[in-house]
Amino acid sequence: MKAFLATLATVLTLSFGQAALADGATGKLVLYTSQLEPDARQTVEAFKAKNPGVEVEWIRNGTTELMNKLRAEFTAGAPQPDLLLIADAVTMEALKAEKRLQAYEGAPVAGFRPGTHDAQGYWFGTKLITTGIVYNTAAAMKPTSWQDLLKPEAKGTTVMPSPLYSGAAAIHMASIKAQPALGMAYYEALQRNGTTAAKGNGGILKDVAGGAKLYGMIVDYLPIREHLKGAPVAFVFPKEGVSAVSEPVAILSTAKNPVAAKAFIDFLLSREGQELASAQGFLPALPGVNPPPGFPDPAGITLLPYDPAKALADDEANKRAFADLFGG
Repeated sequence: MKAFLATLATVLTLSFGQAALADGATGKLVLYTSQLEPDARQTVEAFKAKNPGVEVEWIRNGTTELMNKLRAEFTAGAPQPDLLLIADAVTMEALKAEKRLQAYEGAPVAGFRPGTHDAQGYWFGTKLITTGIVYNTAAAMKPTSWQDLLKPEAKGTTVMPSPLYSGAAAIHMASIKAQPALGMAYYEALQRNGTTAAKGNGGILKDVAGGAKLYGMIVDYLPIREHLKGAPVAFVFPKEGVSAVSEPVAILSTAKNPVAAKAFIDFLLSREGQELASAQGFLPALPGVNPPPGFPDPAGITLLPYDPAKALADDEANKRAFADLFGG
């Protein structure tokens, strides 16, 4: 009987503890996000289903526009969001350096790859949006390496997004520059081989799918989705590795509801949250979660390492160097 009562007490303690955690997130949560609007709505609704005591007010726009709005709020001394879910870690590093973020040391990051979250707990990647190579399936050369874009077959037939306009392209440039076998010399070689720059990834897909160009650098989901619809494009994860934007989430130091903000991060990093990212068509950041149709197992994808803090420090110099080679 004593053993039974002890066991019952343990079960009740755990149950009440879990209930307390589940009920701990209440009140209003303000989220600024750069997710696509349907994805943002779906993410918020899935979180609210798990946390019915939280009222979520969310504003969706591009990362640049959101940061302009947020910086105006900083200047006015009235930042509104508790939580940011935006495109890239470099922007988060800038906010961290300005002491605009607060750490979440107990975030559930077990199992996530190093580099997909801040080691001090200031931001956490929620998915992997990689940059690799797209090619028109009519092209004679089927690339497998970044070096293939320097071959004669790719001369004058390659296009890439500009880091002056694309955050993913800026991170890609920082990642390539950090590789001894590539570096800035790789961009100089691309320029000599007639590679041109476009503003964003959508234009890259249009050029390659339409045959105006045969090869391009691009974020993964655009050509993979179009390939499944029958478009004459294929995507390659080059053997050297790919750069990745991780769509990180972070809590502001001025958050009015940090408890609900932590609960939102818990959901995004949970297996259920990662399965939702996959269902939305993105590579999950958590290994072991099945990828979307058309994607390989994330465990087999090599990520090019880069230091977000160094990428932030080098950002303006990188953009000037790119503009000198390829124009603004």
